[in-house]
This record gives sequence, C-alpha cells and structure tokens, in this order.
Amino acid sequence: MTAFNLAPAVWFGLIFTPILISTGQILFKLTSAETGGFDFRSLAALVSNPMLLTALALYGLGTIIWIFTLRSVPLTLAYSFMALTFCFVPLFATFFLGEALTIRYAAGATLIIGGMIVINS
Repeated sequence: MTAFNLAPAVWFGLIFTPILISTGQILFKLTSAETGGFDFRSLAALVSNPMLLTALALYGLGTIIWIFTLRSVPLTLAYSFMALTFCFVPLFATFFLGEALTIRYAAGATLIIGGMIVINS
C-alpha cells in the first residue's frame, strides 16, 4: 500500500492531524509566556488558561482523527506523516510568533518531505 492511492478522508487525517498538533504547539508557546512559577496559584492559573485548554482540545481532536485514520492505513505508512509537524511548526511560528525562517529550515523541510515521498512510494 502506498499513500498515493488513499481515499480523500484518509488524506485529510494524514495531513490535518499534524496541522492540529502544530497549532497546539504554537498555543503551548503562547501559553508559556503567561506562565508563572511552580506554585499552587500559578499552576491553578495555568490549568484554567484558555490557550492551554484550546491546545489540549486540538491535541485531543487530532488524536481522535488519527485513530480513525489508522483504521485505513498501516502505522508504518501513517506515522511518516507526523514528520510534517517539523515543517508546520516553524512555518506557524513565523506567522504567529514572528520567528525567522532560515535556509537551513528550508533545506531540512525539503529533506523531510523528500523522505516522506521515498517512504510512501
């Protein structure tokens, strides 16, 4: 089985799960800026932080989508798509956090995508 002949719903799961996980990472980073110390009051504020709760909900939704995706493809094929988080997180960090992209990032992302093509062909 190759990734190239999958149903659209499976493609959605393979691509959208890393997007959800990557978005959650951006929200974790934004949450970290508002995090206090490791005392009870700070932890209580962290647990009720809307950005943290949203990030956790996105991770949960991503997990549910992933479980249904895994019904249709072998884990060895599907898991390579999780490497897309290494491509999406820096892109999202650029747009939402103002972080810089480098030529090394572009080269690395190209290698990751090339590796995915080799793995799934």
